[in-house]
Amino acid sequence: MAILKIARMGHPVLHRIADEIDDPAAPEVSAIVRDMIETLDDAGGIGLAAPQVHVPKRIVIFFIPAGRDGPEAEEDEGDEEGDEDRGIDLTIMINPKIQLLGQETTLDWEACLSVPGMMGAVPRHAAIRYRWQTLDGETMERQADGFHARAVQHECDHLDGILYPMRMDDLSLFGFADEVNRNKDLLARPNPEPEDEP
Repeated sequence: MAILKIARMGHPVLHRIADEIDDPAAPEVSAIVRDMIETLDDAGGIGLAAPQVHVPKRIVIFFIPAGRDGPEAEEDEGDEEGDEDRGIDLTIMINPKIQLLGQETTLDWEACLSVPGMMGAVPRHAAIRYRWQTLDGETMERQADGFHARAVQHECDHLDGILYPMRMDDLSLFGFADEVNRNKDLLARPNPEPEDEP
């Protein structure tokens, strides 16, 4: 296994459509996934798409930490995978496909290993159904909402050459993560008052 270099915004591999995987059970696919898991663990993220590690293939890995949805998790009635507030275990997806459910969208903050040090408020569909193949070639399906749906959409966008800033409607809600985290309340207001001190 190896820790792979993460491509940053501006690298061409992040702006192309990734190739379908013909044989999910091929040994080279498992080898890429093992390296992606090690790389994700080293980077401290929750998701990674193969193009982010310079591999233009339709592979995504992700997990949802327990309680990550906050208040939405308490309202979630759960699904076949269990209650969302318990999180979602590491999921390895080959050739994932997303179906958008309904028209409702939500706006929330996102960050990305390929856009280091930055954050932005991104509109996403509130609910999705997604399907993928496992490393054994089995087809799986889940329904998701809240942060779970947002994370899957974010990672699958990488497979189509899309980074989250390209989804943003308002670039005034894009900035350095440390500044955004310090000023989220001010940024959420239509006309934020300037701070007294820089």
